[in-house]
Amino acid sequence: MGSMDQRHKLQAQPFAFQKTKTGKVFLDWRGKQVLMLKAKKAESFLRHIAYANEEQVQLLMAKMTGNFKRGNER
Repeated sequence: MGSMDQRHKLQAQPFAFQKTKTGKVFLDWRGKQVLMLKAKKAESFLRHIAYANEEQVQLLMAKMTGNFKRGNER
């Protein structure tokens, strides 16, 4: 991960994902759903994580969710 995670926030593994039977993928941050991927984006995500290690998966989920925090999160 090197220079991408300089503050070592992703080592705590704050992101998780769930795949449904219908092909959707839900991305969670600290147990709260922040993004839902459908169709081609979900397939692409699953293809990318198939060969990635845990650090790379965390980084990919962080990049996909982007800057989702706005307002009064705690």
